[in-house]
Amino acid sequence: MQRLFSDHYLQALTPDERALMAKVRDLCRERIGPAAADVARSDTFCWDTFRLLCESGIVATAFPKEYGGSDARQLVRIRIVEELGRVCSAAASLITGTDLSARALVAGGSVALKQELLPALAAGSIQSAFALTEPAAGSDVRGLTTRVRRTDGGYLINGRKKFITRAGVADWFVVIGRLEDESGQFVALLTASGANGVTVGCEDGKLGWYGVPIAGIAFDEVFVPDSHRLGNEGEGFALAQDALLRARIGHASMAIGRAIGAAEICALYTADRSVAGKALGQNQGVQWMLAEMTTSIEAARALVALAAEKYDRGDADAAIFASMAKLHATDLGMRVVTDALQLTGGRGYLRDFPLERFFRDAKLNQIGEGASEVHKTVIGRDVVRRVRDSERNPCLRNGPLTDY
Repeated sequence: MQRLFSDHYLQALTPDERALMAKVRDLCRERIGPAAADVARSDTFCWDTFRLLCESGIVATAFPKEYGGSDARQLVRIRIVEELGRVCSAAASLITGTDLSARALVAGGSVALKQELLPALAAGSIQSAFALTEPAAGSDVRGLTTRVRRTDGGYLINGRKKFITRAGVADWFVVIGRLEDESGQFVALLTASGANGVTVGCEDGKLGWYGVPIAGIAFDEVFVPDSHRLGNEGEGFALAQDALLRARIGHASMAIGRAIGAAEICALYTADRSVAGKALGQNQGVQWMLAEMTTSIEAARALVALAAEKYDRGDADAAIFASMAKLHATDLGMRVVTDALQLTGGRGYLRDFPLERFFRDAKLNQIGEGASEVHKTVIGRDVVRRVRDSERNPCLRNGPLTDY
């Protein structure tokens, strides 16, 4: 059946990738969408959704083929996340969260460590969590205060982490900290959640995104053997940035998916609802709102697709485009959901109506993996840094512009 938003992006996928997308759509239509409201009633881990995504091979798309995954391109994963985000934030978050929680292990783990853990992570029999954010440091990785001290045969971790997704259900934590005797050097370590000195706090209550709880973690002299270091000493920052880059593209895709869902719902409502003897959608003001929603969403989809392509190619500017995609798509997602709720009036505000849930969930996309304001700063600094070495606009004469 034809959909309100175009499927032209599927044409860039291989037949196998399109078959995977057909599977995701069937799951959303038959299982995930109908269950989304129940998932969102309490902030407990959505085990049924997680197991379904694992059994269907969708979680495995984040992992290399030699370890039981399918090593999907980002160009495919953004389509998966968008499709899931259209109906259920928790389901979409499980996919973006897999990138965040396991990417450092995929990129920096030893062969032995990957052979031990990646097949189980891909199958969903175990889980990992990414322990990066701290009480006073989040997007600014260089502000981390968790200390890592060298000791015989490995390292000792001391510090606190906050807002860690899946902390209460993870079997392993990827911990990013700074070396105690070389504070400018960051290291990534993998520790079991049940290791001596690891304490997982109570789950934090939050506004939305129910189904994927968060909690704090304390590390008190936690020993990690050398074999469980990810990458070399000093590569912790780069590993964290790579994981965040992929997660930012995922957040953008999720926000677009939710915006698509919101636009679909409110557009249908304007066809069903009559005011003064005619359908609400027959009013020009409503049509203009729908026009702005759909046009903006399609523009954002193009930017996110470009960011994914750049990541897949390994382009040097992939991180900046990920920031632009994350900034634009998540701000747009919040705006579209807000307008959709406004158009549906009192019904949109009801807990039984999907837009109430969409509205609560949308805000975190603007905050998680770098708030919109952080990405504005990153993008703006990049422009200022590059402009002197960039081609000068041909309309200008030689000399400083202050001479005009």
